[in-house]
Formats: sequence, structure tokens, C-alpha cells
Amino acid sequence: MPWKETCVREERVRFVVEALQGKESMSRICRRFGVSRKTGYKWLRRYEEVGSLSGLGELSRAPRGRPAQTPAAVEARVVALRQRRGWGSRKLKRLLGGEGIHLARSTIDRILEREGLLEQKLRQRPAVHRFERAQCNELVQMDFKGQYPLLDGSWCYPLSQLDDHSRYALVVAPLPSQSTREVRPVVEKSLERYGVPESILVDHGTPWWSSTSGYGLTRLSVFLIRQGVRLAFSGICHPQTQGKVERFHRTMSEWFKHHGTPKTLPGFTRAFEEFRREYNEVRPHEALGLETPAEHYTPSLRAYDPSPPEWEYPPGAEVRKLSENGCLYLAGRYYFVCHALAAERVRYERFQNRVLVTYRHMTIREIDLDTGDSRTILKPYGPTGHDS
Repeated sequence: MPWKETCVREERVRFVVEALQGKESMSRICRRFGVSRKTGYKWLRRYEEVGSLSGLGELSRAPRGRPAQTPAAVEARVVALRQRRGWGSRKLKRLLGGEGIHLARSTIDRILEREGLLEQKLRQRPAVHRFERAQCNELVQMDFKGQYPLLDGSWCYPLSQLDDHSRYALVVAPLPSQSTREVRPVVEKSLERYGVPESILVDHGTPWWSSTSGYGLTRLSVFLIRQGVRLAFSGICHPQTQGKVERFHRTMSEWFKHHGTPKTLPGFTRAFEEFRREYNEVRPHEALGLETPAEHYTPSLRAYDPSPPEWEYPPGAEVRKLSENGCLYLAGRYYFVCHALAAERVRYERFQNRVLVTYRHMTIREIDLDTGDSRTILKPYGPTGHDS
């Protein structure tokens, strides 16, 4: 009788028992159970080796030796790096290679899957075009990463600055508010350390855009313009314009999942120092060919000047100093320009019945001399990432 798969153990037990009883010859018993003499003797030997019928169960078919199996110590290192960094196989492969451990991405993925450390992430539609500046310091993206509650009932507002070309994190600073008083010292320190970039991309939010007066510039944005920085404002309700800093903030959130979120400002300060060092110097970046931002970034050659000289407008240009209220006086009438430019020298150019107002290198206002209407010229970025 052939052995059924559902009762293999029972059949082996019955075979060994009857063979040991010696009532029938081995050949006859094997024919009755439908097995070869070789198999019959194999079960008898296993019984004798184990000394119990419990040893007649199905043994693993896996080879006893695995020359190609990843050593346990290496697997443990993969798991430890994943738990510490939260990175995928592409980045872990490069990091492990720096330690002399060379594994295929598929091997790393299998180890992570076996340990339950792979996550199913939502697929997002990729951007049609990826815009990137050709050199460091051509553009810096600056933004706040939401807010985090603290134990004392206050809030932490992380401020980030990211170089567009190298993805180097210039600043990751926890601030108690988004006020100019808190932000300006951080921005000044960044300019002193890394030099002045050609342009900075920000959104239409505090403290670099005036959301109440409708005239755009703030004291902080004027401070940056005086350093020769060209300000660019992202499209309203279009965070994709600042895609790199948004992605940076997502990486920061993932990092907190593995390291815990602080509950005090000093705790955030320490955490951001560690995160920033890891992001810049350790974490491979796929957009950089799995190299680190620190390998690509160089500071700006434009030095920060705490007292920039008076701006020299073109010879023959009509220049006038704004009032203490930020108004331009023309033909016996005051035209409002911007509170943040109070007492600053601006250039005005007449055309038809209008006036174009320029502050230093940036054209900022258009004034209708007939109606007195004043419109901002600070155009937001369009959906393509270019000035609209």
C-alpha cells in the first residue's frame, strides 16, 4: 500500500514497528508498504540513531552546508544599519561597501524582508522634469518643516536651508517661532559660514513674505536683497516648486521614526546636529550617484558683509529715498511701495502713465500714476519651476 502524504509519519512508524517485530521478511514488509528495501532500511537506521520513533518525522530538505549563505554577523550588521538609518538597500549597499562588506541589493532586500523591515511605500507620480542648478550656491531652498509640540506646551519650528545643486544641508535649526527675530540670526550665521548664494527660493510665508500687506517684501527679505541675493518665491499652493527641501523634510521625518522625536528645544538641537551630519556626510544620495552631499558641496566665494555699501544705480537713473512709511513721493503725491523698504533708496522709471520701482537689483513694484494702484513685480515660480 502506497504511503499517503497525510500520514507519512504514521506509516513510517507502522513500518518500523512491524519490521522490528520480525514476523515477516524485510522484502515482504517493503512490498506491503510500497517502498524499496533501501528506504525501509533507511527508516530503521534513523530509528536506531535517534533511539525513538519521534525521529521518523520529515527532515529538512535544505542542504546542511550553505557555502553561499550570508554570515550571521553580516546579516546582523545589515539589520543594525537598517534599524539605525532607516535606509533602503541601495544606500545600505554603499555604506556596507565602505566597511568592506560587499552584498548585492537583492541579498540586502531578502535579509530585510526576512526580518520584517521592508515597508510598502506609496508610489507617487514622478515629476515630468527635474530642475537642478548647475553649480553650488546658484540657488538655496529655505523653508520651515511644520511644527513639533514640546513638553512645556510650546512648539519647535525647524528651519532648513538646502543647496539646490549638491543637496547639502546648510541649516537645520530648531526655533521657538517663525519670527524675523528668531530667523535672522540663523540666516546670518549661515551666510557667515558658507558665503552668500546667488538666489534663495522661499514660499509665501512668514517671515520672508508679507502675507498681510500684500506688498511682498519683509525686513528679512530686504536684509537678503542687501546682500545681493536674488529672492525667488514659490508658486502659491504649489509645494513641488521646493521639491528638494520638501523631500529633505520627508527624510527628516523618516529619521525621527528610527531615532525618536525630541520633546525639548535642546533635544531638537542635538538631534538635528546628528541628522545633519549623517545626511551630509554619511547617507548616499541617489541623485548624486550614491555619493554624499558633502562630496559635492563647496562654499560660496561671495563673502557675507554685515554692512553692505550703498547700492550704485546706473548713471542718470532717477533715484529717490522712500519715506518712513515706505512711500514714494512723486508729483506732489505719495505712492505706497513697501513698509519693509522704509527710508531705503529706490530707482523709479516712468513709462506711459506708470512707474516701475526697483530696489537694488530687484524690480519690485509697478505704480499707476492715475489711479495710485501699486502692484508687486515679485512673481511667484510657476509650476515648471521657472520664473513665471
